[in-house]
Amino acid sequence: MSALAHVRQAARRHAHLADAAIALAVFVATLLTAFAGRSAVAGDHRAVVIVAAALGCGVLVGRRRHPLVALGVSAGAAEVFLAECGSSNGVLILLAPLVALYTVADLVERRPGLILGCGAVAALALVHAVHEPALLGPQNLAFMALGGLAIAAGDSSRNRRAYLAEVERRAERAERERELDARRRIAEERLRIARDLHDAVGHHLALISVQSNVAGQALVSDTAAASQAIAHMKSASRKALGELRDTVSLLRQPGDPVAPTTIPAPGLDGLDELLATLRTSGLGVDLRVDGTVVPLAPATDLTAYRVIQESLTNVFKHSSRRQARLTLNYDRHGLRIIIDDPGGERAADGRARASGPVPAGGHGIVGMRERVLALGGHFTAGPRRGGAFQVTADLPYQPLDLAPEAAP
Repeated sequence: MSALAHVRQAARRHAHLADAAIALAVFVATLLTAFAGRSAVAGDHRAVVIVAAALGCGVLVGRRRHPLVALGVSAGAAEVFLAECGSSNGVLILLAPLVALYTVADLVERRPGLILGCGAVAALALVHAVHEPALLGPQNLAFMALGGLAIAAGDSSRNRRAYLAEVERRAERAERERELDARRRIAEERLRIARDLHDAVGHHLALISVQSNVAGQALVSDTAAASQAIAHMKSASRKALGELRDTVSLLRQPGDPVAPTTIPAPGLDGLDELLATLRTSGLGVDLRVDGTVVPLAPATDLTAYRVIQESLTNVFKHSSRRQARLTLNYDRHGLRIIIDDPGGERAADGRARASGPVPAGGHGIVGMRERVLALGGHFTAGPRRGGAFQVTADLPYQPLDLAPEAAP
């Protein structure tokens, strides 16, 4: 950092000391000029000259707090000084009102400051011209030029300060926006991982839970059924571990070995395997496809799979009949998915027994709704007559953020 930069920083930190130094320097220079040489001020005028110089220069100490007062007092004192001392000896006293002009242009509101500063220059020039016509020439023109320069310098300082303040505000705002965006991205990623864990691992764990109950009940009476249930648990646990391993690998730090950057996303091409797994585990699923099958965008394909997987898993866990109907309806607007749990078994009196309720506090329906709405789709889930339960999801073929522009 240069010496000038150090001086500027010190002046900003100790503004009042800097103002006092400026006032003292102008005062000393003015008196040296006034009392030196052959045309020095006579003895009977010295007291007035010193008082006028002290007042005109001393008021500069408070120029930042009261810039208009500093301008008025310094200008008046300068005129008294010039009247007593003469223009040849006392010209340096004009530095005091020039510094005050700079301060007015710098600190007072821009339009009033410029008007007051220009008016003060004109008034001082007029006073000089009236009292001492010689100043109407080059000296007076030089004073007006210096006054304009002081006003321009003060206005430039104001503009620079406003510019730096705006730059700082924009930098702070950009920093806050970056921080908020980072937090939003972290929250979205956390939510996405939570949904993936729930949809992928939760499905297999639900199968394991149900099959463990089957195996426990069949160990004594039906060893073959128990062995089959245990085999299903083994297969489901292996798949759950694979899903969990892929998801957790996303949380590795950069540089960790063998860390895949994406999880293989399932889609409706894996629907047959999903239905086969559920049917093998004891859930009857009737599949119906209406319309012409349309290839889906990757995000829509994954969401369709997860909605079907979560809904059928809920039927498997909570339905007493272990029976579900799955309808895929392809039309010109999008894909409609309907999963029906027909309801409970018929009792002896003909009334339907309701399916088991979905446990409170679960995240399955919430996660499905979030996935569907994020693509611009529509989602409903709720009970029907006779203890039935239905989930409906309308998905666009292209998500909103990926949809091509509409044709004119």
